[in-house]
Amino acid sequence: MKIDTKDMLKSILNSLSRIEHIKPEDIPNIDLYMDQVTTFMDTRLSSSKRHPEDKILTKTMINNYAKNKLLPPPVKKKYSKEHLLVMIFIYYFKGILSITDIQALMNPITEKYFQNDQKFSIETIYNEVFSLEKSQADKLAKDIVDKYNTSKHTFENVEKDQEFLQLFSFICMLSFDVYVKKQMIEKLIDQLPGE
Repeated sequence: MKIDTKDMLKSILNSLSRIEHIKPEDIPNIDLYMDQVTTFMDTRLSSSKRHPEDKILTKTMINNYAKNKLLPPPVKKKYSKEHLLVMIFIYYFKGILSITDIQALMNPITEKYFQNDQKFSIETIYNEVFSLEKSQADKLAKDIVDKYNTSKHTFENVEKDQEFLQLFSFICMLSFDVYVKKQMIEKLIDQLPGE
């Protein structure tokens, strides 16, 4: 099995440099119906799909988020710009956190800042958090390259399946990093003040 890990690494780093969040000014200033929300999110976050047929958000997901009080309910079946910003946070969290953890994290935010008619809003929080994106992406790219280079020095004395074992090593290092960070996030969520 021949694996071109250099091309794979280059592809990963290129996709990392293309990650772009939805800017609040790109969200329509009018309230949207469910179909419009799913179309908007699917279009704007399509680059994060693993497979072309994957769905970013479905009607069922959004209804479940509202039913479980993870997302404030729509007003007359319409979703505001703030609803979409909350859905974007949920979208990024759902890949690593349980719904219960996302609720514990997001409920204080939505209770205090969702449609509060003050200068400090969900949009303010969203902008502040996503303003860190570029500096974090650069650090992440460096870390990925370091892990890749380390993995290239594993299994040096193995002839058969060396490339596969080095790829396995690289995946394990990336996975360990995610595992440790997930554990840290869960511990931090467990420390959040209760209701």
